[in-house]
Amino acid sequence: MFSKILVANRGEIACRIINTLDKMDIKSVAIFSEADTNSKHVNMASSSVNIGPAKAEMSYLNIGSIIQAALQEGVDAIHPGYGFLSENSEFSEAVESAGMTFIGPSSSSIKLMGLKDQAKKIMSQSKVPVVPGYNGTKQSEKILVSEAKKIGYPLMIKAIAGGGGKGMRLVKTENSFLELLRLAKSEALNAFGDNKVLLEKYIRNPRHVEVQVFGDRFGNIIHLFDRDCSLQRRHQKVIEEAPAPNIPIKVREKMHSAAVDAAKSINYVGAGTVEFICDCSQDHEVNNFWFMEMNTRLQVEHPITEQITGLDLVEWQIRVAAGELLPKNQDEIVINGHSMEARLYAEDPQNNFLPTTGIINHLLFPGDIRVDCGIRPGDQVSPFYDPLIAKIIVKGQSREDALVRLRQALIKTEISGCVTNLSFIHALSLDPQFADVHFDTQLIESKYGSLTKNLEVPIEIKVLASIAALGLADLSDSFSGFSLWEPMEISVPMSFGKVFVKVCDQNNFSVVINENIFSVNRVGWAVNDVRSDAKILLKDSQISIFSKGSWYFEIKDPLNPIVEQNIDGNNITAPMPGFIKLVNVQEGEIVRKGDLIIVQEAMKMEHSLIAQKNGQVVKLDVEPGEQVEAGRVLVELGPISERIDV
Repeated sequence: MFSKILVANRGEIACRIINTLDKMDIKSVAIFSEADTNSKHVNMASSSVNIGPAKAEMSYLNIGSIIQAALQEGVDAIHPGYGFLSENSEFSEAVESAGMTFIGPSSSSIKLMGLKDQAKKIMSQSKVPVVPGYNGTKQSEKILVSEAKKIGYPLMIKAIAGGGGKGMRLVKTENSFLELLRLAKSEALNAFGDNKVLLEKYIRNPRHVEVQVFGDRFGNIIHLFDRDCSLQRRHQKVIEEAPAPNIPIKVREKMHSAAVDAAKSINYVGAGTVEFICDCSQDHEVNNFWFMEMNTRLQVEHPITEQITGLDLVEWQIRVAAGELLPKNQDEIVINGHSMEARLYAEDPQNNFLPTTGIINHLLFPGDIRVDCGIRPGDQVSPFYDPLIAKIIVKGQSREDALVRLRQALIKTEISGCVTNLSFIHALSLDPQFADVHFDTQLIESKYGSLTKNLEVPIEIKVLASIAALGLADLSDSFSGFSLWEPMEISVPMSFGKVFVKVCDQNNFSVVINENIFSVNRVGWAVNDVRSDAKILLKDSQISIFSKGSWYFEIKDPLNPIVEQNIDGNNITAPMPGFIKLVNVQEGEIVRKGDLIIVQEAMKMEHSLIAQKNGQVVKLDVEPGEQVEAGRVLVELGPISERIDV
């Protein structure tokens, strides 16, 4: 068995791996970028090494620096986690060449499954069903347009080296094909260094079901059942569950068998996941399935498989990499209960799920569930990496039981410091279609309006936030002031509008919002005589209220008002912190509504900034490669100064 292992990753997955290494009494080595100097995974590890600047390509994607750190620390093996270099065959080869063990499949297996077109060909030869499409090597726009017509619309464009939704676009009509093709290729080149794509028939009512497989060096390959990952936004998963519900037993057995066959076809070793796209158009039940891709690594959602099997998949990875047999055979692995996982992201669901940043000033999870988290109070969510904060994992005796536990866990979770998707995933967990298994991968997109509408802050929470803005969140604080004959009235500028608060006495207040009057008593934080027992935190200009969820507010500074910069569509601003990947205009250039102006890269995704009106570029205040802050004006548009047909 290994004595020391380097974890070539960061965040929650690095912490997750280190936990198992501690349990196995194996020393751990963490690597970190300059942005992660004081991160949780660094403090957890036996030792740590700084491998470079914040940008991933200069640190977590720098093969040479990681190998050097491993040799410096004298490790026996390297665990790549997921993301970054976990499916990079060159990294696997470099580890082995340096005399260490790569905890994962062979580089040849990674290569075979790393390119989606090649993987589909191998699966077809192994009699594993694949989705109709084009996987050819000819990549000219003319060829791809022709092949797209043969497939028919709608269709999917997918980067052949892709994953995590990057380099992927849904094309609904022929007219939009070329524009989306170019965007997909650009994003793929940036993310994977390869802009080749494949085209795939779009399944109209798809569910995303995957099978966990495991192999050892002795040719034994088994499955650890299935997971449903259909609840997605921007092609990235939000809530997963195991086992996948509403699949006839014969279909499920065929899927398990196909997954094992897929792994056998490439002599697979270690943990892997075979992903299928399933047709559930009839009665919301899975009837047909097709191979989509194979992830040659540990999945983000592996904890739900651990919950229903009682196994530690990271320990299995380490034992198999050390040359041991699989700890159990197929017949010894059984399902016990049902598990669900919700991903807590730093992102704004009401702003198209754009990533957010900030310092987490409060973070508290229920004590009776599993949480995989790589962030502590005081840590910063930076723009350099994936915005995942934590995975909230529950287990129940049945799906219904697990869903109740998930809802309870989400409502009891407390977080403040930046905008998150916590309220959104709670609203999603309450959706009746999800509860009844009447869903597909389009659920979030199709119900986006109603799901985000449910995020509206309850009026009683706004009332309490207004009191907190006066600095009276702590019951031990008293209000200092004097008013003759009448209660003192104070105007409080809040992010949701101006509020008037009348101070009746130390614990009683009258709050006026939009001409509606509410009475507040600080004892039990009662609003109109209804106790909420809310927990209220005030830090600088940030207010957090925890009562039937987490609510987050910014106090407006009346001396420094925030002016809406783009009310007339003339200014194009950065929606989040990030790097400028592409500037598509020059000063003086005429643009039309819908034209691509800027491509910004943040948190591993590309975001296109589009002109909202016809106009002429009067000021360009950014260059490719710049790091910009949220809200910065990048381009100013003015009226068109020359005649042009628009």
